[in-house]
Parts: sequence; structure tokens; C-alpha cells
Amino acid sequence: MKNRYYLRMREYDNRLFLWCNHRLRNRWLDGFLKKFTHMGSAAFTIGCVLSVILFAEGPWRRTGWLSLIALTVSHLLAVLIKNTFQRVRPYNALAQAQIAILPLKDYSFPSGHTTAAFSVAIPFLFVAPGLAQILLPLASIVGLSRIYLGVHYPSDCLAGCFLGSGTALLVVLGAA
Repeated sequence: MKNRYYLRMREYDNRLFLWCNHRLRNRWLDGFLKKFTHMGSAAFTIGCVLSVILFAEGPWRRTGWLSLIALTVSHLLAVLIKNTFQRVRPYNALAQAQIAILPLKDYSFPSGHTTAAFSVAIPFLFVAPGLAQILLPLASIVGLSRIYLGVHYPSDCLAGCFLGSGTALLVVLGAA
């Protein structure tokens, strides 16, 4: 019984991946998402958070520190989960997958870029709730870009969203 639900969920995950990876494909999105996906990279997220820590004052600097802590903890958890589950990337598992960036060597689950984007964004929502209209769509597009570019399944990005958001919430609430 449990295996049947797992297989059904995997099938849905594969279909949703292929829809995003094939049906949405166009030249403009190729260029845009290849650049946009880097907003979840280590260089970008660490650079943004360090900039806030170094150049902002008051509650913004404190929020920068909370984001850095959430980013660090969520990254460590993501690596632990990746090495535990060892999920093969879609371009290695699905013959129809189209990869639009250089292949990666680590495992797929959860998406590290999506985890990073949400772990950095969430603490800022506590200091300026109006930023949710900007930061949540940006973090979500990072996740979508990972599927579109062929390096993650939708469930990888959803798990990254929950891992990054959950870690950030725990960090913020723990510091309150």
C-alpha cells in the first residue's frame, strides 16, 4: 500500500518535471532562468547577507545575521539530507530530461539553491512584512528555474522551500 502511493507520487513528480522542463521551454526563458537561478547560489546568497551585515544598521543588520545563521544551518541540513537519500538528478534518471546548464555532481534532493533562497528571504519578512510580495516570488522563481533547467524534480524544490523556510523560522523565533 505504502509503495503504491510512493510510486504514484514519483510518477506525478516526473510528469510535472517534464512539463516544466519541456512545455515551458522558450528562448527568452532559457536566458532569463539561466541567469536568475544564480540568485540561489552560495556566492549570491552569502554575498547578499554579508552586504546587509556590513552595510546596514539596526534591525536590518540583526536580520542579516539571522539570515546568515539560517543559510548556514539549512545548508548543513541539505547536505546531510542529500547524502542520506542520494536521489539521482533527473537528467541522469529520465531520458527525456533536457539539461540547460552544466551537470552537477551531488545529489538532487533537496534543492540547495531553493533552500538557500528561502532561508535568506524569510528572516527579512519579519522586519518588513511588505517584502513578502517581492522576496517570496523571487525565491519561488529560483526553485522553478532549477526544474526548468533540468537539475531538480519539483519535489526537490518543494523540500528545499520547506527546509529553508522552516530553518529560517526556527532561527528567527529562537532569537526572539
